[in-house]
Amino acid sequence: MALAKPPVQDNAYVAALALLDRVPLIDGHNDLPYVIRKHATAKGDVETYDLTTVHAEVDTDIPRMQAGKLAGQFFAAYVPPNEPKPAGFALAQIALMRDMLRRHDDVFRPGLSADDVEAAKAEGRIALFMTIENGSAIDNQLDALDAYYDLGVRLMTLCHNGTTDWCDSATDAPKHDGLSSFGMRVIRRMNRLGIVVDLAHVAPKAMHDVLDVTRAPVVWSHSNAFSLCDHPRNVPDDVLERVAGNGGVVMATFVPDFISQASRDWHRPARDQFGKAPEGVDYAKLEAEIQAKAGPRPKATLAQYCDHVEYLAKAVGHDHVGIGSDFFGWINPEGLEDTTTFPSVIAELIRRGWSEDNLIKLAGGNTLRVLRAVEQEAD
Repeated sequence: MALAKPPVQDNAYVAALALLDRVPLIDGHNDLPYVIRKHATAKGDVETYDLTTVHAEVDTDIPRMQAGKLAGQFFAAYVPPNEPKPAGFALAQIALMRDMLRRHDDVFRPGLSADDVEAAKAEGRIALFMTIENGSAIDNQLDALDAYYDLGVRLMTLCHNGTTDWCDSATDAPKHDGLSSFGMRVIRRMNRLGIVVDLAHVAPKAMHDVLDVTRAPVVWSHSNAFSLCDHPRNVPDDVLERVAGNGGVVMATFVPDFISQASRDWHRPARDQFGKAPEGVDYAKLEAEIQAKAGPRPKATLAQYCDHVEYLAKAVGHDHVGIGSDFFGWINPEGLEDTTTFPSVIAELIRRGWSEDNLIKLAGGNTLRVLRAVEQEAD
């Protein structure tokens, strides 16, 4: 990982910066809390990690978030699929994010509603939304959702790379033919509370099941178009056809294997049939073996990312596309190396002829609309 290269300083980039000075920019998914948890020295301690310092080995810290013009950031309390105590793990990550809010209240304000994003923008701060990435965190207890909401959680990804007791994952063997009856109760409770339903990581059949039962718009917080890159984590066209009718938003993500078909194909020997690395293997060794046979890893690029954004905009409409980086301290595409690069996305789309209205929707307008609709449904 290295710091982002200087962006192309043309009229489009200048216009992008000017636009983001005026309108809120929201990123739908970032795994910084897990990066802090796994840091060799910090081990989950926010003070030791020191968010005010540029961490060139990863992609997210306060100086670079501010340079990227963020007004709203959804941070994940990620729970590993095979975590034996998922609720405790999620609570520890929520505590970490609450500590970020306490220690850096000059930078962050709690993100509890759409209004908090607009207030943060006016204050020059960032609305920090706490999310849960993996519904195993509720331990099959509906009332746990109420407790998480009271702690400030406003979005939950239904599963991660493993199928849970009630939701099939896109990257695991199905057990429920989509969503179980309990899973449908989870969706209804989330609607009632005002927690955004996130279908990133969810199997297509489960996506359809959720769209059948939800009363509020849903999101895909970090997924791309399956038709452009056949990773199972991307959204297939038959699901995209239903997004506008639901009012939801697909937040295009920066993960190279979800952007570039060449990168996805290069990695296949190191992945199982579901597109994920087998557990307990030396992944670095596997990659070295692939490189010895197939040459260097193909790189994903900013231009390819914007191809996905444009495909999604055509498939679901400009009212239903957003940005969900999924920065997690790993390899990122050329031109999207860290949180300073969000304006580069806007600039590239300006070069492609996007209107200001549609750029405002992409940057954060569509996500604000979903938040307000979810809040209204809860009311």
